[in-house]
Amino acid sequence: WADDPLVMDKWLALRARIVAPDDTETLADLEAHPAFSIRNPNRVRALVGTFSRANPVAFHAATGSGYRWVADKIIEIDGFNPQIAARLATVFSRWRRFDGARADRMRTELERMIGRPGCSRDLAEIAGKALK
Repeated sequence: WADDPLVMDKWLALRARIVAPDDTETLADLEAHPAFSIRNPNRVRALVGTFSRANPVAFHAATGSGYRWVADKIIEIDGFNPQIAARLATVFSRWRRFDGARADRMRTELERMIGRPGCSRDLAEIAGKALK
């Protein structure tokens, strides 16, 4: 099963759903797994996309560690696949709906994504709209 791409996508998605809040070590282990490649859009959606959309407890951890990890991945991906980076960034677009501390942390990550040199037009458009 380790050689079946669909099975590995499902496995990464399952693992992303059960990561505990502030458990960046497990996320790092999943990133280091031989089945994961940051350059494979399906693997990125399975791990990063599922973590940010299907694990609200960990993504919205009070410390902001989930936001920071996802934003770091978006910034990394933006360098070689701006469309996937922009799609992943849409998870931050509802930042105003959250309590003050979480909203501030999400806004900070949006600003960090677009405030760096080399930000793609795709990501700048999505993050910029979210900040308006």
